[in-house]
Amino acid sequence: MTIEVALRHTQGRFTLDAAFDVKLGGITALFGPSGAGKTTIVNAIAGLIRPQSGRIAIDGEVVLDTAARVFIPARLRRTGCVFQDARLFPHLSVENNLRFGWRRARVRAALAQFSEIVELLGLSPLLARKPARLSGGEKSRVGLGRALLASPRLLLLDEPLSALDAARKTDILPYLERLRDLHRLPMIYVTHSTEEVSRLADQIIVLQDGRVAAQGTVFDVLSDPGLGALVPSPGAVFPVRVLEHRGDGLTALAFDGGVLLVPHLDRLAGTALRVRLRADDIMLARDAPHAVSANNVLPAKVLSVRTHHGAHADIGLRCGNVKLVARITRSSLERLGFAGGQHVFAIVKSVTVDPQLGASQDHAP
Repeated sequence: MTIEVALRHTQGRFTLDAAFDVKLGGITALFGPSGAGKTTIVNAIAGLIRPQSGRIAIDGEVVLDTAARVFIPARLRRTGCVFQDARLFPHLSVENNLRFGWRRARVRAALAQFSEIVELLGLSPLLARKPARLSGGEKSRVGLGRALLASPRLLLLDEPLSALDAARKTDILPYLERLRDLHRLPMIYVTHSTEEVSRLADQIIVLQDGRVAAQGTVFDVLSDPGLGALVPSPGAVFPVRVLEHRGDGLTALAFDGGVLLVPHLDRLAGTALRVRLRADDIMLARDAPHAVSANNVLPAKVLSVRTHHGAHADIGLRCGNVKLVARITRSSLERLGFAGGQHVFAIVKSVTVDPQLGASQDHAP
């Protein structure tokens, strides 16, 4: 599935002037600070607003073309929407909230799919409850289920976790991962959370002041030091596979640049995972370090050096075909003289492992 978006829309002092084409698969994140235009884009795709100028095509079907006076109503676009406040009907039980979406679907799902989605989202114990008796995380799961039962061809999620505390977010993330990995339903996911993007997204579109500032795979964009303040917690995200479980209690993870060691993971050899190395968790050395406690010391090549107005500098690295970024102080940069083309050693203090279909874990190897 592809989506083509070109929009210009002014509201008050804010002007959205953004265009992108993307092949949808898995989760595409619309990422950026509050007020960047993310929600306006999602509302335009869903048909909830009529932009002043623009064109949107979903899998070849033009749903908006202001020049040709085309505007397909929201109910006919087959897009499911999940908002941060769930927007459940307070007088209906969970089951009837779910059936509301199912009954009004343009293409109604089979009854078996209703049971499948209830099971997928762990909603069986909640079916008789009213929304007032649900936690924030439970409401989010019901809202997600209702959107899925509308049989959408595209799911739009507008900061669905922003109203939840850290514990409730941890509860919901595995359900989103199941949708991504098992159902293969294309999703556009609005967020300003680097952690959510790192864990969930396959592609990312970075917005700033109503315009597209960067676009690409999550592996390339998050490790780009040139984005500076647009990615407040820079780091590298890349795929790994469980290589082996060692006798010393560590699990070896193979990636294109070598091997990472982390505390034992309860995953079979060959299992595909995703890891994140935060820029703040990588130290750099000009020479191979000796007698250090870190288990992971990776040979790398300096690609770029970016200094900021503050006390830090971001160093772009390549380890095999994987791009990393290390954040060091400007004082360290001046003292050690890092420059493009140099061979260095990246000392990894901590690895974040996305266990796939489970809660995220931080490991300090």
